[in-house]
Amino acid sequence: MSRGAFAFPTAPKLFKRRLFSHFREQSAIIRTAADWTVLLYIIIPGGLLGGRFYYGFWNHELPAWTADLPFALILALLAILIANGGLVLLLQEGDLLFLRQRENWIRTIVLRGTIYSLAVTSLKMVAVYAILLPFIVRGYGVSPAAAWALLVLTLACSWCVKLLGHIVKVQRQGFRRWLWLIPAVTVPCGIYIRAGLFWKDSPSLLLLVAAVLAAVTVWAIRYRLRLSGTFMNDVREDYKQRMRIAALLLRGVLDKPRPTRYKPWIFRKSQPLLKSKTPESRFTAAAIKALVRNPAHLKLYLSFTGVGLIAVFIVPSLLKWLIFALLVALMAYWLSSFWLLFSGDDYIGILPFTKEQKAVAGSKTLPLLLLPFSLLCSAVICTQLYGWLGLVLFIPVGGIAGYLIANMFSAFRFAR
Repeated sequence: MSRGAFAFPTAPKLFKRRLFSHFREQSAIIRTAADWTVLLYIIIPGGLLGGRFYYGFWNHELPAWTADLPFALILALLAILIANGGLVLLLQEGDLLFLRQRENWIRTIVLRGTIYSLAVTSLKMVAVYAILLPFIVRGYGVSPAAAWALLVLTLACSWCVKLLGHIVKVQRQGFRRWLWLIPAVTVPCGIYIRAGLFWKDSPSLLLLVAAVLAAVTVWAIRYRLRLSGTFMNDVREDYKQRMRIAALLLRGVLDKPRPTRYKPWIFRKSQPLLKSKTPESRFTAAAIKALVRNPAHLKLYLSFTGVGLIAVFIVPSLLKWLIFALLVALMAYWLSSFWLLFSGDDYIGILPFTKEQKAVAGSKTLPLLLLPFSLLCSAVICTQLYGWLGLVLFIPVGGIAGYLIANMFSAFRFAR
């Protein structure tokens, strides 16, 4: 059959079709958050106001606070922007079935997707660099030649980081990914900051470093095209990058899905936590593990602990113990609510626990979960008020307070 009989007879036409679909997908995501009419009311006034400020940065005096900012801060800001993002290769799951025997097609799509992603990255970096350019040239006295050389270095570093980071992401999993990803991103960014900081008055040296990073980019592209056995990881990373705008818009609406883990981070062997083997003790251990292994509950516990430590540290001495009692009571209330939610779960209802046994287990669980918080808050107060003597007092004071308040909430909230 002739190629004209197919809807997409060549790989470039297939890539073009996917690129236009990608544009429509991103615009549809943006339109779900705001209509173009609304955006125009924001973009036009914002553009006019921003243009007026930008004109003033070039033709009038810079704000006084810019004189106190080091040049390294500008480079660090650009490096943070460089380290974010990734590549959009426009691969799809169906390619594993329909393009399996066409290695050249997949290689063409990957190459063009890489070039497209680097072009988008370049536009972003040029836009941000143009905004910072008045401060770079007028605020830090960088010559126009050096400013252009620094722009070339910024683009070369962004290309290098994107390629190296993408190669690591599609080849490594788990903690090994981070072991490789950290140097793949930080080393080029560190070279970029150091070169820009020490050679900002030497355009030739900046261009030399940019040439080295560009050479690494070319090598990374050639290596990426020869890479095999990473198709599903390619699709996963591609989907993640295409959904960045949607994830940003839905961040405050939906909770982030929990990653699938075959083993928990804490209590990996699931050994008994308490010496007692009674049903109530087993129930207590299960509740403790449930709180610690749940990222949302553990994050809330640690966040409240951090805020509580800061609160008891900064309040006046006369109010420290009062604030301590209130904070411990608040933590006890939340922990008792967690126990009621845990013990009332449908899965727990399968087990033959009586109401009395649940109350006894809750009375054991609440002090164990509350004691770390009460001891830490007591340690802050005692060491701040009583010095070295506080190192001896904080354990009995915090332990007794946590135990009494936990028992009080257990008696009030856990029906027997």
